Amino acid sequence: MISSRVRGAWPLSLALLAGASWAQDPKVDPHLARNLAATCANCHGTAGVAKGEMKTLAGRKEDELLKLLADFRSGAQPATIMHQIAKGYSEEQLKLVVKHFAALPAKP
Repeated sequence: MISSRVRGAWPLSLALLAGASWAQDPKVDPHLARNLAATCANCHGTAGVAKGEMKTLAGRKEDELLKLLADFRSGAQPATIMHQIAKGYSEEQLKLVVKHFAALPAKP
């Protein structure tokens, strides 16, 4: 027999999952692209303008960035960590991140 605690927990779990998918909708959260892109700041700069040898993402063409990410995901582009990072996002999330960086000026 399932305890009342377990029976009462599953509706809450479903509600949390529904809320998580709702929060992933860019129409509902206008800052979703920026929030997803924040992960990139550690290496590529807070506004997508990198310092040193790292590549700048700001102002680059969307199709160029999507191709590069696809190459990281497939292993065609050598990387130390980008292949793992790129695989951690859905295709829709990557498109949002790419659109975000393409819209930024190449130099702040």
